[in-house]
Amino acid sequence: MIVKQYIKEFEKLGFGMFVHFGIYSQMEKGEWVQSLYGIDIPRYEKLTQTFVPKENWAKELAKTAKAAGCRYINITTRHHDGFSLFDTCGLSDYDAPHSACGRDLIREFVDACREEGLVPFFYHTLMDWHHPDYEGNFPKYLEYLRSSVEILCKNYGKIGGIWFDGMWHKPDSDWEEDALYGMIRSYQPEAMIINNTGLSARGALGHIELDSVTFERGKPEPLNMEGAPKYVASEMCQITCDHWGYACEDLNFKGTGQLIRELADCRRYRSNMLMNVGLMADGSISAMDSEIFRVLGRWVSYFDEALHTPVPTDISVAGKPNDFILRDANTYYLFCYDLPMVADTNVALYTTAEYESRFTLPEKIDAICWLDNGEKVEFTQQGDAVTVQTVPFVYGRSLVVRVAKITTRG
Repeated sequence: MIVKQYIKEFEKLGFGMFVHFGIYSQMEKGEWVQSLYGIDIPRYEKLTQTFVPKENWAKELAKTAKAAGCRYINITTRHHDGFSLFDTCGLSDYDAPHSACGRDLIREFVDACREEGLVPFFYHTLMDWHHPDYEGNFPKYLEYLRSSVEILCKNYGKIGGIWFDGMWHKPDSDWEEDALYGMIRSYQPEAMIINNTGLSARGALGHIELDSVTFERGKPEPLNMEGAPKYVASEMCQITCDHWGYACEDLNFKGTGQLIRELADCRRYRSNMLMNVGLMADGSISAMDSEIFRVLGRWVSYFDEALHTPVPTDISVAGKPNDFILRDANTYYLFCYDLPMVADTNVALYTTAEYESRFTLPEKIDAICWLDNGEKVEFTQQGDAVTVQTVPFVYGRSLVVRVAKITTRG
């Protein structure tokens, strides 16, 4: 099996921000508004005349991602409506430099990412509601598609990867993937190439040049690499509410507890979590999305050490199917879900101080401590049988998933 280092480095990124942004943001009804509301192209194109993101949108975005503990950002350089946030260099006038803002927004995005030490990734649609050749002359459209992606590969320095979406719209068509991926490799040999399989084929791989499978809004599963010619990564993308693009009347936000659990679940299987935000018309993050990322960032700040380099183990925690253990050399990390809380019975749902973890570990343990505050965790070890008994929380704290660091002698 071929194992490429840049794929292993991608896995270590762990947590990223997904950004949906375009002229559709002005309509505040999600990124599919043109198609689902039946807006004809001439009317929809008028949105370019009022598209003016504020000057510091990209810097604010990158700072929010950095504070949340994200290590990369993937932005929609062009979504299904066909409008490009980048300078298409003469391929089309349907881009940000020809809109009211008159700027290359992807240039601003890349510069902001690098200023914050984040890795920029580029989402690019494969389907296109705007370009006439998509339905009228598909081979010619594919030339346009490759030329567009070539600009992204040539003009913005080293990038983390290209993330495609929409091949599921024409599943039986020849997308000439060899030519597309080969062109990317010629400019960006260490860029991740990812092709989202959508909700209908989570975890499916496909072309040999692809470097990661996707689990769109679905819990990752362990990948069976037996007999595979190449090692691949995995990534789950998730949304804070019910839309990828900003929708002002979407009130169905997920709880931060659920999202924290899902981030931890991803690392259980060495999968990255790509957490979405739909930007408002001026490029701002809504107050709710901003707060969600702030809370996620607080959790990541406690447990960041366990979220990147450590790898999965086959160690099971007796009686606790959600709990798991990762390993980094002679150090292990115990992820504990649904911990009890000490409180009055009239106040809290968790009223017991009893909590016990039992697992098998052949190495001699030197110490166990909580990553969030450094407190020692009591344990016993007889041979390779380990029992951990502790009071994880007192009333006033609830971290959803708590991580204990286990130091061994090897």
